[in-house]
Amino acid sequence: MPPKVVVITGPTATGKTRLGIELAKKFDGEIVGADSMQIYKYMDIGTAKPTPQERTEAVHHMVDCVSPFETYSVSRYVEEAGRAVDDILSRGRLPIIVGGTGLYIDALLAGRDFAPSPESTEIRAETEALYDTLGGEKCLEYLSSFDPESGARLAPNDKKRIVRAIEVYRLSGKTITEHNRASKSIPPRYEACRLALSFSERRRLYERIDDRVDLMMERGLLDEVKALIDMGLDTSSTAVQAIGYKELYEAICGKCSVGDAVERIKQSSRRYAKRQLSWLSRDGTINWILWKNEPDFALGLQYSTEFLGKFGII
Repeated sequence: MPPKVVVITGPTATGKTRLGIELAKKFDGEIVGADSMQIYKYMDIGTAKPTPQERTEAVHHMVDCVSPFETYSVSRYVEEAGRAVDDILSRGRLPIIVGGTGLYIDALLAGRDFAPSPESTEIRAETEALYDTLGGEKCLEYLSSFDPESGARLAPNDKKRIVRAIEVYRLSGKTITEHNRASKSIPPRYEACRLALSFSERRRLYERIDDRVDLMMERGLLDEVKALIDMGLDTSSTAVQAIGYKELYEAICGKCSVGDAVERIKQSSRRYAKRQLSWLSRDGTINWILWKNEPDFALGLQYSTEFLGKFGII
């Protein structure tokens, strides 16, 4: 049987960090972050990263671990987070995976084997140049000649996935379709008790999101973005594409007012929460904890304990 872990997920602004810490303190656990932006250093306010105080209450992994100049991938996350989870298990402690990036969580639990990536950027650059020269239609025809399933699934303007599919075939001699099929047949790496937080009323979730954006601005999010720009980051950096950073970057560059940027941050955050809920709704194994007006962490801890007991973790 795969080792058992706990997952705390849900849309943004629902109290995942706090509940994770409470569970870690109660059940001798350590937290493994599953947020695609909290991994970056110097991005504290806009990512709602656990505070220094919160990180003294429970051990946190996969937070503040890479430079914002780096491009981070789900395959790298699975490798590094998996190493952290296995280390926690080896010491007899409970891994608690906390975050809202569903792709990272699902890939980590599955232990998915990812298609090879080039050790240098040469093959990627050559394949991108091929796409730019031939165009999407011709490039998709070329892909279909050796991987008809990917050819039928992708659209001609989906440059990123077309380039990746061709790249995988050039590197391994196997199509990305073959690789994905083989990967899905692998038994899961971990067995998870999944807890998801949200609010009984969607309206209250959106109000919480708007309030948190205002609080981030009060805490100095604009200055945080200015500091990243002073470091040399621009919109080509993955980190600056994060919600909150992209909008304020444009305001600083004079493309819109700060007030307009803040409203766009709120709108983007609400849309992101909606996508997170849609992602989670596909999973019938999730144990939902739905807050009313405000998170009740004492009650949440009680419900979580019941779920963990039924799952056989405690």
